[in-house]
Amino acid sequence: MRLPMIIFLVLTIWKAGNGSRANELKADGKVLELDESNFDSAISSFDYILVDFYAPWCGHCKRLSPQLDEAAPVLAGLNEPIVLAKVNADKFTRLASKHDIDGYPTLKFFVHGVPMEYNGPRKADLLVQYLKKFVAPDVSILSSDSAINDFVEAAGTFFPIYIGFGLNKTVISNLAFKYKKKAWFSVAKDFSDDAMVLYDFDKVPSLVALHPSYKQQSVFYGPFEASFLGDFVKQNLLPLVVPLNYETLKLLKDEERKIVLTILNDENEDQSQNLIKLLKAAASANPDLVFSYVGVEQWEDFADKFEANHKTKLPKMIVWNGNEEYFSVIGVESLDAEDQGTQISRFLDGYREGKTERKTVKGPSFMDFIHSLVGIRTVYILVFIVAMMMLIQSIGKVDDMPRVGSQDAVDHAGSSEAESSRYGLEKKED
Repeated sequence: MRLPMIIFLVLTIWKAGNGSRANELKADGKVLELDESNFDSAISSFDYILVDFYAPWCGHCKRLSPQLDEAAPVLAGLNEPIVLAKVNADKFTRLASKHDIDGYPTLKFFVHGVPMEYNGPRKADLLVQYLKKFVAPDVSILSSDSAINDFVEAAGTFFPIYIGFGLNKTVISNLAFKYKKKAWFSVAKDFSDDAMVLYDFDKVPSLVALHPSYKQQSVFYGPFEASFLGDFVKQNLLPLVVPLNYETLKLLKDEERKIVLTILNDENEDQSQNLIKLLKAAASANPDLVFSYVGVEQWEDFADKFEANHKTKLPKMIVWNGNEEYFSVIGVESLDAEDQGTQISRFLDGYREGKTERKTVKGPSFMDFIHSLVGIRTVYILVFIVAMMMLIQSIGKVDDMPRVGSQDAVDHAGSSEAESSRYGLEKKED
């Protein structure tokens, strides 16, 4: 009789444990607290879950926390709920190491158990708008002008938007599934002439690509065979001309096309804005290349990688492979103020004809930089060593010895050191 009783008790305890664990993992609109005992259960229990790997002493983490608390009930109330959770990565170090956490806060979005780095906004309302993309239909069906306007407004400015006017849903469904994480897709079945004027197309079927944040759009009239349509969609995942900064540089990480980079003195000057308009025209005519620009005034360290600074004759054009090599075109190293459109054409012709000089990016290459990101623990060690050396040197000079900084001080030092030493991907905050 004892053995059955023992088995009964064990099963009762096991069920009670599972019951409490199930209650913990409800999508009830609160941010879940995860640890090594329930992390895997949470990832497998929810189709969509955003996890914040944080440290209690981290200032950025403290500012992010109330934003997640505000967004959590809104996301949990969607037809397909998105759960928010957090892990004390400073305490559960094995879990943090398993998921390659090297800075705080780091957010990872798990879709059906598959993680992806979250690089979207962190303010509550914008975070909600951004994440809604991942639970939206692959292709939305729009039946009126007002439906089109509502769709564009709800989509926000974070992703490109594709609208097929007079296009069958099946034509773009495969591409919509392929690029679901990168763009919005829709087809408009009923629309007025006003919509044709607003979205600047004059016949159907057509596919319009919008980049609301850059106020740019492109139109594709076919042919709608898979290869041609696929090329248009892929090329328009980026705006016609990409302004380079820490965030947009991430978009070029997986780009296979060469990058035509124009280095300006100041992006905000009138002559620079006029040149950018000419670059947009060139980009439309040369879809096999990515066009981008950066101002020395806006990002001096990055421009210096290509030997461009305030003492250089600007604007300067080069063709960059996204890694350690770039090419200048002989005879068109920089642009004069007059007739810049013709000079851009000469630059592109010279590049295609091979009239180039190969050069190497100063300092670490783009890919070397990506692979050499310093982990947060390494930063701690370096900061500690420097602090100890300063303490040793100051012995005998003052009565009260300065103490090693608090965790928040280390947090700030690690962030500043990392940001000042790089020119690209993943700007970790702490």
